[in-house]
Amino acid sequence: MRKETIAVHGGYEPDPTTGAVAVPIYQTVAYAFDSAEHGAALFNLEAQGYRYSRISNPTNAVLERRVADLEGGVDALSVGSGQAALTYALLNVAQAGRNIVSVPQLYGTTHTLLAHLLPQWGINARFAASDQPEDVEAAIDGDTRAVFCESVGNPAGNIADLVPLAEAAHRHGVPLIVDNTVATPVLLRPIDHGADIVVHSLTKFMGGHGTTMGGIVVDGGRFAWAEHGERFPQFNQPDASYHGLVYSEHFGRTAYAARLRSVYLRTTGAVLSPLSAFLLLQGIESVFVRVERHVQNARRVAEFLRNDTRVEWVNYAGFADNPYYPLVQRYLGGQACSLLTFGVRGGYAGGTRFYDALSLVKRLVNLGDAKSLACHPASTTHRQMPPDVQRNAGVTPEMIRLSVGIEHVDDILADLDQALDAAVSPMFSSERSRHVA
Repeated sequence: MRKETIAVHGGYEPDPTTGAVAVPIYQTVAYAFDSAEHGAALFNLEAQGYRYSRISNPTNAVLERRVADLEGGVDALSVGSGQAALTYALLNVAQAGRNIVSVPQLYGTTHTLLAHLLPQWGINARFAASDQPEDVEAAIDGDTRAVFCESVGNPAGNIADLVPLAEAAHRHGVPLIVDNTVATPVLLRPIDHGADIVVHSLTKFMGGHGTTMGGIVVDGGRFAWAEHGERFPQFNQPDASYHGLVYSEHFGRTAYAARLRSVYLRTTGAVLSPLSAFLLLQGIESVFVRVERHVQNARRVAEFLRNDTRVEWVNYAGFADNPYYPLVQRYLGGQACSLLTFGVRGGYAGGTRFYDALSLVKRLVNLGDAKSLACHPASTTHRQMPPDVQRNAGVTPEMIRLSVGIEHVDDILADLDQALDAAVSPMFSSERSRHVA
């Protein structure tokens, strides 16, 4: 099936007992065993089936299969949030004393995870000087266990050059892990360009309606864990916590996803509820239609802002003079994402005045909703960072991040217009007063 069809039908056939066409919500904690022998086979991972909903659930399994198919992966694990998905994805490859190499342009909480939380567990982050593949490769050393990037940076809007990043990671025997939340598989499938593992916050574009938290990790099934036994013993040596199981031998191409489930979800329990999985599936059914409208509206908004004297700058990768424009053509099929940033005249004060004046566009820290959403990163998502670290992440005091929704574009533009008036009018009044004096 093509991707648009997978989004509607992937991972599910009508229920054989009832004929239900919609995916049932299996709101159950546990599942009955046929016998003691059957239960033992399930716990030994020798038989297919369900044991306990902290480990797997039939509703969640449809979501996992659907997203894995959309991304071109072999398996997936759904969890309670995008941050849980990213945390699991990194912990699954790195151990104390090792490191993760990352591009510097990151979502604020992701930066916190890498820079502050993982080091408390003995896993260090090495931030490259830039997102250029040569700078990323220069940061890799013998203790590196993965290279990480966001396919489209949030909020910086940079686009990762995935092919050379994957080649650099693979030259050093480590996987490339890519957060594909902003691009979605509608615009980009990182696995097609060499990535090994893909992470999503399903809360965003995939769910698409601002109602449901969720995250997922997709296993590309291509990284040869068995060929890197010394670097990744967790996949190639018996797991004492799971009766001596060797993941690379038992699961082959799906070893990464299987270990995620057996080690991290089973023991730390960042579970996605089956009701949430059902709601996310509803969102995914319309993701291709929604993203098309998001992209169309975003271009109109970007053009409006670029031609407005009340705006100092616009960062939109769909403009031919944007440094990432060639990568839009290479990886996104020429369709720039609907997440963009711009600077209002007047610095931090101008940015906050604009933000406070918005009406139709909602002020919050989510993105990817059907509604248009705005964020002032310097006072919210990146507030915990020092100014120099904010700038390295692509955040400036006047910056507004827009996630352009699917409303009628003229209504979006009208709201931006009146908010820009509110932002710059006090500044013009002050300038006139000084001139009169």
